[in-house]
Amino acid sequence: MRVDTWWAGRFRVGLLACLAMIVADDARADLPELTQREHLRVCADGNNLPFTNEAGEGFENRIAELLADDLDLPLEYVWAPQVMGFVRNTLELRLCDVMIGVAAGYGFVQNTSDYYRSIYSLVIPADSDLEVSSLDDDALQGRRIGVVSETPPLVPLRRVGARVEGYSLQTDTRARTPAREAIEDVAAGRTEGAVLWGPIAGYYAARQTPPLEVVPLVDDDTGARLDYRITMGVRQGEPYWKDTLNDFIDRRQDDIDAILVEYGVPLLDRHGQLIDPLATSGGQDDE
Repeated sequence: MRVDTWWAGRFRVGLLACLAMIVADDARADLPELTQREHLRVCADGNNLPFTNEAGEGFENRIAELLADDLDLPLEYVWAPQVMGFVRNTLELRLCDVMIGVAAGYGFVQNTSDYYRSIYSLVIPADSDLEVSSLDDDALQGRRIGVVSETPPLVPLRRVGARVEGYSLQTDTRARTPAREAIEDVAAGRTEGAVLWGPIAGYYAARQTPPLEVVPLVDDDTGARLDYRITMGVRQGEPYWKDTLNDFIDRRQDDIDAILVEYGVPLLDRHGQLIDPLATSGGQDDE
């Protein structure tokens, strides 16, 4: 997760395979937690920038490398599209041991401490006359705005009267990247703006010619849930591993922040206020 309330189906198994998996799950439930590791095994999508790809170009790749170096372990990946069954067929099968980016509260994993907080953002051309800080602004009425289906900005955009251009939420990233398409449509003038998850907005907006402007919606007062805390995800029942990762996050927060800023991720402090990337020396403000 990223903001992981989505994932469409991928793995199709027959009845016998399903039964075998149930038996295997019961057996794995009794396995003790590992206290010694020979590798850092990361569950990841191989084509999901800005988060991860098989070439190691995403910011979660960079954080995984930092973690592996800190633990003095070789880094290995288990690649699978983040669609329905991803956790079940990777983390829960013990093929890998950590997901680098998961929204706090995601119920299929045990969350570490959060290591960044970001927010949905409006992406517009630099010369746009659209000046809004909230999704209930009347200036959005009649404007053609891109949004990924079933994400939090959709309802307030429709309510205010924007002409919503929808992009599929449930997709296999090996085939297409709807959020990137939404930003490319803004750059091409097919839409007047797009409201997307902040890390995606910041990354792809900076890669357009000319770059697009990113407006983090920190002043939104529609009641829509637009900001999320991001953690690492591990299996349930592994307190030692969770503590190890929490210790890494605590000690290396400055280095993590530097990676996030490099990738254009809009960062919020623990009070929900935007952090100036030029002033970020690492670490988010304390409560």
